[in-house]
Amino acid sequence: MHLHILGICGTFMGSLALLARELGHTVTGSDQNVYPPMSTQLENAGITLMQGYDASHLQPHPDLVIVGNAMKRGIPAVEYMLDAGLAYTSGPAFLADHVLHGKHVLAVAGTHGKTTTTTMLAWVLEQAGLNPGFLIGGVPLGFSHSARLGGGLNDGKDYFVVEADEYDSAFFDKRSKFVHYHPRTVILNNLEFDHADIFDDLAAIQKQFHHLVRTIPHTGQIILPEGVAALDEVLNMGCWTPISKTTIQAANSQNSSSSEWQSILKSEDGSSFAVHYQGKEVGTVNWSMTGLHSVANGIAAIAAAHHIEIDPAQACLALSNFGGVKRRMELLGTVRGVDVYDDFAHHPTAIETTLDGIRKKIGNRRLWAIIEPRSNTMRMGNFKAQLAESARVADQVIWYQPAGLDWDLQPVVAAATNSAQVANDLDTIISRVKTEATDGDVVVIMSNGGFGGLHGKVMGALKD
Repeated sequence: MHLHILGICGTFMGSLALLARELGHTVTGSDQNVYPPMSTQLENAGITLMQGYDASHLQPHPDLVIVGNAMKRGIPAVEYMLDAGLAYTSGPAFLADHVLHGKHVLAVAGTHGKTTTTTMLAWVLEQAGLNPGFLIGGVPLGFSHSARLGGGLNDGKDYFVVEADEYDSAFFDKRSKFVHYHPRTVILNNLEFDHADIFDDLAAIQKQFHHLVRTIPHTGQIILPEGVAALDEVLNMGCWTPISKTTIQAANSQNSSSSEWQSILKSEDGSSFAVHYQGKEVGTVNWSMTGLHSVANGIAAIAAAHHIEIDPAQACLALSNFGGVKRRMELLGTVRGVDVYDDFAHHPTAIETTLDGIRKKIGNRRLWAIIEPRSNTMRMGNFKAQLAESARVADQVIWYQPAGLDWDLQPVVAAATNSAQVANDLDTIISRVKTEATDGDVVVIMSNGGFGGLHGKVMGALKD
């Protein structure tokens, strides 16, 4: 079957294209932005890519058009598809019908940490010899691709780990993607307001999460952190599935917790923690990850793996060898004593927890945070009152004012209690880092986009 994917270079649709190719279909695709690393991954898989959304891309007619959720009415290819009466579907619907059906689906949902936790869980299953299928909205460092079918074990059990996004499915299906997946094991990492371009408020997102909960069988499992009111409110709308809660505690904490799973910190930066299950220590994780958010992701992955009978000690050992995900506090290199990191953070909570983790790791070394508020919600200004506080632990903060940002970042700088400035162009950022960064400094570049290649430009300037 010939499939054509509109919006193929997005992280979800690109991964879906790899699965469709692995199923044996002929796959072509169009996107407005065709560039590495996704374009390279797709072309290496034998997938033909086309720039833009011309109607000619659908000639001759494919057997099925898979429509990405960035597609809108008025786009030439979309209008041609409708006028010609071509068969079409959404990405999540294709995934559910052609890949997930008949498998034990383990889904990871939440505002933050989906990509990392999905990768952690797939890695634990892989190390346990279960050959899981997976679809990850990022580039996992421990696997060669962001998606694969997996399966084929002699016991007939096929497991598939999927990043379960709450974003809408398509212009003709405004339900969240995860409603299609019918998972049996579900991690609800956290829940905050985001995606202001499609959701009016937190309650609208909670309604979609409730729709997800409605699809989980009573023999399944829901894993979530203790004390997250927004998630508790979702479950109070109705829940028919056993719940397992997680929590994080300091080594000397006197606070008691009724959570089934507890992570007891052995290091303040989260690089080492013991795992307790039903009050008994079952393993220890010693890894390269930092931050309490990483610990929360890790304990959730261990709990989800336990639901399919992976021993917690084995899961801890697997996570101790976990390589991470590209663009999630990825150390790009050290140039003249300056560590340069790339991070995907695009929400005040993600910025805050990521910087807190690296601060606890590096101690008193000077920390730079260079941040592009690029997500749709950021561009709409919904989080502007929280931004100054989110970066407070950095010594130097540079906020990039990109073209198309409809509000002024200067009030964020004015509200800062640390050294902060606004830069209107990349050259200003590069010049300042080149001039002022010294041996021992740590530079964290934060954006959910390419940031104009700033990462490589900063490292090149430091070398010069």
